[in-house]
Amino acid sequence: MGIIGWTFFWVAVTFSLYIGIAVWSRVSDTAGFYVAGQGIPAVANGMAVGADWMSAASFISMAGLVSFLGFDGSVYLMGWTGGYVLLAILLAPFLRKFGEYTVPDFVAKRYYSNTARVVAAIAAIFVSFTYVAGQMRGVGVVFSRFLEVSVTWGVVIGMVIVGLYAVLGGMKGVTWTQVAQYCVLIVAYLIPAFAIAYTLTGNPIPQIAIGEVLPRLDGLQQELGLGAYSAPFSNFSMLNVFCITVVLMTGTAGLPHVIVRFYTVKDVQSARWSAFWALLFIGLLYTAAPAVAMFSRFYILDSFAQLGPDGMQQLSWIQNWAQTGLVETGKWSSDMAANDLLGTIDRDIIVLATPELANLSNWVVGLVAAGGLAAALSTASGLMIVISSSLAHDIYGEIINPQAPDRERLFVGRLAIFAGLIVAGLLGIYPPGFVAEVVAFAFGLAAASFFPILVLGIFWKRCNRQGAVAGLLTGLIFTIVMIVLMRAHVVLGGVLSEPILDNFFGINAQGIGIVGMVLNFVVTYVVTKMTPPPPQEVQDIVEQIRYPRTLTDAELRDAAAEGGADA
Repeated sequence: MGIIGWTFFWVAVTFSLYIGIAVWSRVSDTAGFYVAGQGIPAVANGMAVGADWMSAASFISMAGLVSFLGFDGSVYLMGWTGGYVLLAILLAPFLRKFGEYTVPDFVAKRYYSNTARVVAAIAAIFVSFTYVAGQMRGVGVVFSRFLEVSVTWGVVIGMVIVGLYAVLGGMKGVTWTQVAQYCVLIVAYLIPAFAIAYTLTGNPIPQIAIGEVLPRLDGLQQELGLGAYSAPFSNFSMLNVFCITVVLMTGTAGLPHVIVRFYTVKDVQSARWSAFWALLFIGLLYTAAPAVAMFSRFYILDSFAQLGPDGMQQLSWIQNWAQTGLVETGKWSSDMAANDLLGTIDRDIIVLATPELANLSNWVVGLVAAGGLAAALSTASGLMIVISSSLAHDIYGEIINPQAPDRERLFVGRLAIFAGLIVAGLLGIYPPGFVAEVVAFAFGLAAASFFPILVLGIFWKRCNRQGAVAGLLTGLIFTIVMIVLMRAHVVLGGVLSEPILDNFFGINAQGIGIVGMVLNFVVTYVVTKMTPPPPQEVQDIVEQIRYPRTLTDAELRDAAAEGGADA
């Protein structure tokens, strides 16, 4: 059976499993729809967090970034894993102890303000749509290559599948589907990594095989006129390495679709254990990713050194990916340099092309395609729940129609998923960048908006609603404007112009969120100091969530309600 046949097989098996889980776990109330009834076991929740976290950016694009950026690509490894540690220590247990459905719920009750709720809900929607664009782009890339359909139809198919299990099962369906998706994606990622490590070094453990492959890769690069792969700061300046790493860490800790996963367990202890299991499950992929990056780059450059551009065009994997337009062989020439050749290969194909590159069996190639789809769809579904809860629960259910019965809120939540999927699909068809870059923008927005108000909301009881709203808006608006100025192009006289700004005092678009975050902290502090403190009841809540005794959800809600809320 060929690659397409095996891909159809694996996609049919896995998609049937996902839909079956959705039917089995369908819900009929808002508690099940938004937080899975808060009954998910810690191990399963940790696995679901891992799937939610290891999106198309992690599975499809991260190894490609590390492969092309070398040392500087490690910002994604350090930022995304370090950020999860930050989330597990600083925020997750306290937010679960506070006890709500969504991040805007926490913001509204902590800052005793419905205005703060609306601002936080809008920010959550904006961050989630930016993030989901990368996931849908990843779905399109997989389908366009392995099922030979257009990127547009690939995105549409992904939308339909996500819509089925997100609408039927809500967070409960999404959670159990993500458990299955984690199993698919981690097996799909590690099998080729083990096989290639063994082929190159005789050692099947990719994390260990790095030690032998890296010196060979450095030597090969220097032979071809490239700098050493392990040389630092050759693609990003030291300033940008620092800024992007910090943005990815703090953005991770502020991502609504990750935070909400800790509301699905029954208590604070389960939230802590969820963090432990999630770190373990995430680490399996994140420690293998740099090995896959090095292996694929070595194969490409070794083929170039031995065959040249003309010989490489005869390779089956080049021909297959050239048909999708993701390897631009039309730009190749017999005298081109290695660096020019690398510039014609889309970064998003590295993981997906690695099994073909290493001549692995067709069933492995098909399995990797299914793993890439699992990674993209798992995160997309989590983001859809955030978008749905922000629109249906936080804006409609709490602001527009607080008297709406549970059945009506559930209907609006499902309707919001359909509307969100249409927008997400359009963003996937017309993405503002490659997968991991688009996702990095989402982290910048989360770092500049949510991280400061969550941290200050837990650890500074004097922080008030005026400061939180002013800081959140300042950080979010500044970061959005700067990303647009540094990434947007306009057509002048039929020619695509350069972006208005190249950088902001040396900081690029992926790292600009650090400035927005600092502005958020500063504005929140200054405005808070200039305005009255929160009600004593709210300050008591902040004290209580940091102490060992676990308050019940009812106690916390009663205390928050006593603080009042502005209209």
